[in-house]
Amino acid sequence: MATSRPNNPIELIDARIEAWPLAQPFIISRGSKTEAHVLVVEVSQDGVIGRGEAVPYARYGETPQSALEQVRKIALQNREDLQQTAPAGAARNALDCALWDLESKSKHQRAYEIAKLPPPRHTPTFYTLNLATPGAMAEQASKHRNLPLLKLKLGGEGDADRMRAVRAARPDARLIADANEAWSTDNLERLLNIAAELGFETIEQPLPADDDASLATITRCIPVCADESAHTTSDLVSLQDRYDAVNIKLDKAGGLTEALLMTEKAKALGFKIMVGSMVATSLAIAPALLLAADAEWVDLDSPLLLARDRDHAIEIVNGVISPPASQLWG
Repeated sequence: MATSRPNNPIELIDARIEAWPLAQPFIISRGSKTEAHVLVVEVSQDGVIGRGEAVPYARYGETPQSALEQVRKIALQNREDLQQTAPAGAARNALDCALWDLESKSKHQRAYEIAKLPPPRHTPTFYTLNLATPGAMAEQASKHRNLPLLKLKLGGEGDADRMRAVRAARPDARLIADANEAWSTDNLERLLNIAAELGFETIEQPLPADDDASLATITRCIPVCADESAHTTSDLVSLQDRYDAVNIKLDKAGGLTEALLMTEKAKALGFKIMVGSMVATSLAIAPALLLAADAEWVDLDSPLLLARDRDHAIEIVNGVISPPASQLWG
């Protein structure tokens, strides 16, 4: 009687850092860059190859080289065990997404089917306006009149004028803003009130992650979204008194596997959800789209920020993301 042969071990066949030029410099309160440096891994089993992409981020103590070295030290295994043996971050994210892609191709199923999720839909995404002077940001907003959802990068001093200028330039747009930890307890309530008066829908991470306790002591007139304060599922309970929403990013969570768990926990705790990403190619965005159905705000515009993208790139037309092709991922 014939017996089935067990699968061969999963192997890491490539891990590399790639640089993708941006269409224009990307500027936030912590600095600027002209290229997206991404970590790409490829894993293989029984002749099938899976790919994943992640972005090592200096804010979390990562460098491209440190993430690459970490990937090479992690013992490959199934996705569930990977969550227990490797810390959250870019290295685990790249491997986790590659394992999802490998499983999808091996089973001839889309990743959303394996995750028991509805198929990704055409999804509106917010488009990021670089941190600049109020006039320059208003000009950016006017230039992109075909995009109905805009996200402002803020930086502290002058933010009230930036928000007013963009609203005046685009009274029709849905607006959100990311302060990137640049506000202080002294200006917090004033700036939140201005944002609310101007019709902003949420403000991301106004205070530093290690100094955000005062968010629990004020009346928040606009939803405040945790970004740098919220990495994984274990962070959520402690944030309930300070935040109304959480930005779930695969690079922070350490992969799609943890991000799916984090989404369910956040919903159970009553948080609104934003799905975001670092600046990366379509290969990094495709897994994050599986979270979009549960999100109040989808911020996956990275392909629009690149000078060029990968083959089989995700299509974004007038700010609406199409579901990814199977040739790209999952």
